[in-house]
Amino acid sequence: MSARNLVVIGVSTGGPLTLKALFKEIPPLDAAFLIVLHITPQMDYRIAQGLAAAATMPVTLAEDGEYLKPGHIYMAPGGFHLKLEGNQRVVLYEGARVNYVQPAADVAMLSVSRPLKGKLVGIVLTGMGRDGADGIKHIHDIGGITIAQDQHSSTIYGMPKAAALTGAVDHVLPPKKIAAKLIELLA
Repeated sequence: MSARNLVVIGVSTGGPLTLKALFKEIPPLDAAFLIVLHITPQMDYRIAQGLAAAATMPVTLAEDGEYLKPGHIYMAPGGFHLKLEGNQRVVLYEGARVNYVQPAADVAMLSVSRPLKGKLVGIVLTGMGRDGADGIKHIHDIGGITIAQDQHSSTIYGMPKAAALTGAVDHVLPPKKIAAKLIELLA
């Protein structure tokens, strides 16, 4: 069964700890979670394993051609961009860096399209630079709900600030409150 509800998360510096804090608070939900963390191929599997130890849902590195399933957390592997076909199917490709990074959150977020079968949530967490800002605006424009991490809880308030400056962020929250908002939206 493919996922109706989709949550796309962009994150960088400070990401692994923030993701653990977030997913520790979230029970299994009827949504596929797609995480785009700025990581190298050498680190991706270890970080996914660390997150799996904290999360209540299974965590895997996304594979090319895979269909997203509800109640699963997928991480974009290091060294590849990830986009979604029909909001469901993973396409991995090596391309030029976007916002100086690969994988880039903007690539994944900008690949999401209408019609949305269920709820779509875009989240930008702690990180340097502005990756995710264009993606958040796109998700907002096609009817999704958008969230950025607040400055106080961010290791580096670059990416969430850039997202907030687009004017397209619905909620600015710390990780615990992001978890509560996701439960409210998806439970």
